[in-house]
Amino acid sequence: MIATVFRGTINRMINGYLLLDVVNKVNGIHFSSSDEIHTLGHLYESMLKEMRDAAGDSGEFYTPRAVVRFMVAVTDPRLGESILDPACGTGGFLVEAFSHLEKQCKTVQQREILQTRSLWGGEAKPLPYLLAQMNLLLHGLETPQLDPLNSLRVPLREIGDRDRVDIILTNPPFGGEEERGILSNFPEDKQTSETALLFLQLIMRKLRRLPKPGRAGVVVPNGTLFGDGVCARIKEELLKDFNLHTIVRLPNGVFAPYTSIPTNLMFFDRSGPTKHVWYYEQPLPGGRKNYTKTQPIQFEEFADCVAWWGKRKENDRAWKVPATAILKNGCNLDVKNPRGKVDFEHLPPEQLADDILKKELRIVEIIGEIKDFLKGGV
Repeated sequence: MIATVFRGTINRMINGYLLLDVVNKVNGIHFSSSDEIHTLGHLYESMLKEMRDAAGDSGEFYTPRAVVRFMVAVTDPRLGESILDPACGTGGFLVEAFSHLEKQCKTVQQREILQTRSLWGGEAKPLPYLLAQMNLLLHGLETPQLDPLNSLRVPLREIGDRDRVDIILTNPPFGGEEERGILSNFPEDKQTSETALLFLQLIMRKLRRLPKPGRAGVVVPNGTLFGDGVCARIKEELLKDFNLHTIVRLPNGVFAPYTSIPTNLMFFDRSGPTKHVWYYEQPLPGGRKNYTKTQPIQFEEFADCVAWWGKRKENDRAWKVPATAILKNGCNLDVKNPRGKVDFEHLPPEQLADDILKKELRIVEIIGEIKDFLKGGV
């Protein structure tokens, strides 16, 4: 297990006295004590958060725990189901899913199912792979089953029923690019360099059909909602072959300082084609304009959304749109809250350009009127 954790990592201490101090500190930890291991798990998570904050724009390994907890809570994994995060980073989704399932264990047999047949992940970068292994070990998963290679390396057509899972929870990387060899693993009309869209196709392919439809919760950037071309073709398949039942629109700054890009939580399953899409607009707390790394989003702020989840009704934050209307509109999922104020920053690029052009033309008209008025005055 230790060899797996430190695969691909070169770590050496020059000072022998410091190494001795470390060994003595580790020797003092009672690894047979569940309380001490639990404390170590919390300590390790806080270290990961500090690493994220110190990394600034490169802090790509950390999804806010409040978002992770919310996605696990509403997806509600059950013991015996298989759960996958194909881009697991430091393992936040898998740790939260493990804690969720652990509460369901009453017997030794159930605990064996949790330990050996429940959680899988993939992470291609050596550092987050190491951190995910340690994170899961310290939270009680004795043999983490993580793939150290690129989850996109397998051609989609080769993924069959035996490779599928019941639940996928993930925050795939977005804004990056994949090499040409990876793109050839996808259908010709759906090849793109946008990593988030490639992972979305992988997630769709990996969800189980029978005996129980698989379900997924995925973090996506705003661009995925209003993107056209290849993006629209992927969304068309999602609407026609999957039940895209919910999109939760997150407020600004949830992923600060990693990115200021507006993000959304997309939930879908394989129960059939989409009939209508529910939207829920998660508000900022009163008096706040943004989240920051020192004032992040809290799980308690999702309480209204969790309560709404099981008894859905349209209100000031929630609305639904027929799938037929979305398909007719070029599969544009960027549907604004009909009861909310227009957010200029989040408009699609085409609409932004049209709005700017209209304003510029109006400015020209006003300047012309002023010149005519001045001429008339002379």
